[in-house]
Amino acid sequence: MFVGIDVGTSMVKAAAFDAGGRELAVQARPVGLDLRAGAVEQDMEEVYAAVVAVLEAVTARVPEPVELAGLTGQGDGVWLVDAAGRPVRPALSWMDGRAHDLVDQWLADGTFETVFRRTGSAMFPGCPGPLLAWLDRHEPKALDAAAAAVYCKDMVFQRLTGGARAVTDVSDASMPFLDPRTRRYDNGVVELLGLSHRRGLLAPVADPVATAEACGAGLPSGTRLANGPYDLPACALGAGVTAPGDGLLIVGTCLAALVATTEPDLGGEPAGLYISTDRPGHWLRAMPAMVGTAALDWVLKTTGVRHPEVDALLAATPTGAHGVRVLPYFAPSGERAPFVEPRLRAELSGVCLESTPADLIRATCEGIGYAARHCLVAAGLTGSLAVCGGGTRSPAWMRLLADVLGRPLRVVEGEVGARGAVLAAAERYGLALDAAAWTEPTLVVEPDAARAAYYTKGYEEHLERLAGARQRARR
Repeated sequence: MFVGIDVGTSMVKAAAFDAGGRELAVQARPVGLDLRAGAVEQDMEEVYAAVVAVLEAVTARVPEPVELAGLTGQGDGVWLVDAAGRPVRPALSWMDGRAHDLVDQWLADGTFETVFRRTGSAMFPGCPGPLLAWLDRHEPKALDAAAAAVYCKDMVFQRLTGGARAVTDVSDASMPFLDPRTRRYDNGVVELLGLSHRRGLLAPVADPVATAEACGAGLPSGTRLANGPYDLPACALGAGVTAPGDGLLIVGTCLAALVATTEPDLGGEPAGLYISTDRPGHWLRAMPAMVGTAALDWVLKTTGVRHPEVDALLAATPTGAHGVRVLPYFAPSGERAPFVEPRLRAELSGVCLESTPADLIRATCEGIGYAARHCLVAAGLTGSLAVCGGGTRSPAWMRLLADVLGRPLRVVEGEVGARGAVLAAAERYGLALDAAAWTEPTLVVEPDAARAAYYTKGYEEHLERLAGARQRARR
């Protein structure tokens, strides 16, 4: 069997697959987040223990030899480790907001745009550049004690393999220090962010992806293991998104739009990033937005509607939600893709005493759909579109999303990131797997022509409302 490990922000999973890509078993374990006044941290030992536990559980459920394993996980953040991969301090999550002022400063003085023009990375508070700069100013002793500043999966890989040194891969290294054309760190960007004296903390980039044998924790000793790519490109692989122009929309707590490309364009409005992939000359243009199912969760909580009721309410409410409109930018950190607007907030319009909870819910789903369309247009989608993530569990929302986007949706269910991690591992070990079979969609949702035409006009109106909201956010 083949095992994919996906170390998520709040859930760690291990999935077992047969040679044809059929999911045999999944084991999951939650991990905690420590949220305090804008700081978001994770206990690395808890995360690593969860990885070992789910691996032990899944291999016990499917008592077959493990041919190979692939590892993926959350990106960004800063995971400071010593030479043995042990934590120097708790990990700073990609959700961490304490470097907000630094990003504001770099937006104002041009550093933000300069970094984007050099690397294709639009920094946000929870990415390694701002977080390392914040630590250098406020916790220099933690950096002094660290051997490397790595990413989540890199810490796990080093521990699972007993590695002598930390390494990362080109996908995780893409934000914000990697030059996407040379696939090497841009020392000029390191200098721009005031981190030249910390350059030694950046983990070497293993290109191609690092491979090693497991040393016996969770996986049988000697199991072949590959490190990376991180969760966004792993999901693209697991959904079969590799041809230029094809895209993936991950409908989760946040939206993530990814489009495969062979033409990096570092012009235009700085937003998102170019993720380097295992194949030189191939990138993913990524627009990881802050808007997502968290917006719908807030509306459901506020209206007292339960998740199982959503499909029926969407079906009972007409297109356009009786004139209710929602700009769904509920995140307290604003938006980061396909534009950067830290002070943007959600707006509701067209609400009156006759408006119902169903109107608010449908308008929120429509607004999230418009935001997704904005991300996909900015990312350059021209081909087919795959969709994965928790939002795919709602058939009514998938029909609405197909209408708003005006295109068929290849819905891919199951552990897509873990599946992609196995496909990446197989490529690195020279093992031929039928990628088409492994990435076959669960179903294809076609848009309704009349509703799609309505939403095309609605999308233009959404952009007009958004432009006004962005202006107000800057006052």
